[in-house]
Amino acid sequence: MSLVFKCTFRYVEMKLVKPIELFQKFLKSGSKEQGRLLGLDVGQKYVGLAVSDTCNKIASPLSVLVRKKTNIDLMARDLQMLVSQLSLIGFVVGYPFSLQGQSSVEAVQVKLFMEELRKTGRLDGLCYTYWNENYTSKCVEALLDPLNLHPVESKTIMDKFAAVGILQGYLDDMNRNLKSEDMPRE
Repeated sequence: MSLVFKCTFRYVEMKLVKPIELFQKFLKSGSKEQGRLLGLDVGQKYVGLAVSDTCNKIASPLSVLVRKKTNIDLMARDLQMLVSQLSLIGFVVGYPFSLQGQSSVEAVQVKLFMEELRKTGRLDGLCYTYWNENYTSKCVEALLDPLNLHPVESKTIMDKFAAVGILQGYLDDMNRNLKSEDMPRE
């Protein structure tokens, strides 16, 4: 007698969610030790990466990926490996929100990059959200300027730490909102 097992996998594409939905996914995962978040600072040439701690309270610089139109699949594979190694549950992607409400060239580039990543199919099942990245690179640049680093070294450090600024801003806001919900109301 042979047994036949039927496995059904629900195909779930990588998808964009609201910032609070991504954090709620982390909270619903049961243990706060189960999932971390990856911050992305998407630039023309590089993508800076930062990772949260296991409690999703502190962001730390991770690395920089070289961005070329021809290497999106390679980047998706690198991110897929990080998802596995770091138990990532989602991405917080820096997005240059306009104060006037119009989409900038940089904003369009970020959306195109995320769409290209999604199309690879390598990150299916993950969620991502956009977070305001305005002034993150400028703040990091101001901190690095007095160090007189080599331009290439300065650029890669700037991209990693811009990703830290994006992810830390998100984590602080989500944790602040969580605390205010837990506070007893008078």
